[in-house]
Amino acid sequence: MARVKGKNTSPERLLRSALWRAGMRYRLNYKAPMGRPDVVFPGARVAVFVDGCFWHGCPAHYSRPRSSEEFWSGKLLANVERDSRLTLGLEAAGWRVVRVFEHEVYQELDKVVRVVEAAMRGERLPDERDWRVSRVDPVPQEGEGWERRELRLLRAWDVVRHEVGPRKTGRDKGRPKGPRAARGSARGRTSARPKRRSG
Repeated sequence: MARVKGKNTSPERLLRSALWRAGMRYRLNYKAPMGRPDVVFPGARVAVFVDGCFWHGCPAHYSRPRSSEEFWSGKLLANVERDSRLTLGLEAAGWRVVRVFEHEVYQELDKVVRVVEAAMRGERLPDERDWRVSRVDPVPQEGEGWERRELRLLRAWDVVRHEVGPRKTGRDKGRPKGPRAARGSARGRTSARPKRRSG
């Protein structure tokens, strides 16, 4: 987990570039009343967070780890509770908060820019953007690979809904194929690392 990048991630850079092209000038590393948003518009008091699908409970892509389930369950709940506290705290201080998932940046960048523009104009964002997975449990009686998901609204923590369905894998977040993958295939390499020689 120490190698997980917290700032300047690919989706953050993509969004910042698109916002800049749209003529929206923002600040980075700006200390808002609570937390450290990824992109801040201090004059309009708009804070934008780009949330990773795994770490922040994306309903479309959160994938329950198969090992250390209690640890990861607690980690997910703590992250989503913190997201809720930060969002409500900033809004109580008079800020508008926009939270987008990484897959939205990769797949619907223009739509994300329009959402930020709407927040800058003071428009209220739809509640369906606020759902987060807060807990996932396997459901063996439904069959192999089934799970029960608990989802909560960030701005109304007591509002809960449950879904039962096949296990989500978290794949296909719309990420572009990286240059490393392209280089490897061009040279005829596989993704497996060569074994080290001993001695």
